[in-house]
Amino acid sequence: MSKQDKLVERLLQRPVDFTYDEARTLVSRFGYIEDNRGKTSGSRVAFIHKETKHIIRLHKPHPCNVLKMYQIDELIEALKNQEMI
Repeated sequence: MSKQDKLVERLLQRPVDFTYDEARTLVSRFGYIEDNRGKTSGSRVAFIHKETKHIIRLHKPHPCNVLKMYQIDELIEALKNQEMI
């Protein structure tokens, strides 16, 4: 089982400790690039797919690195809508 497969499986289990770093790794393996342009973007981050230009938006969690459950749900929904998982 590849690292990508393990991350997908972990994401779909909706763990309470899924980190932003894990999310970034996962979407990058699906062809997304992180874009947080501008000094005023703050914790808002967009992941843009290289080919389709589909955008997944997340708020980078702080002070800890763990995503909130609604963010996990939005990430799952976005990847399912793009038929990546």
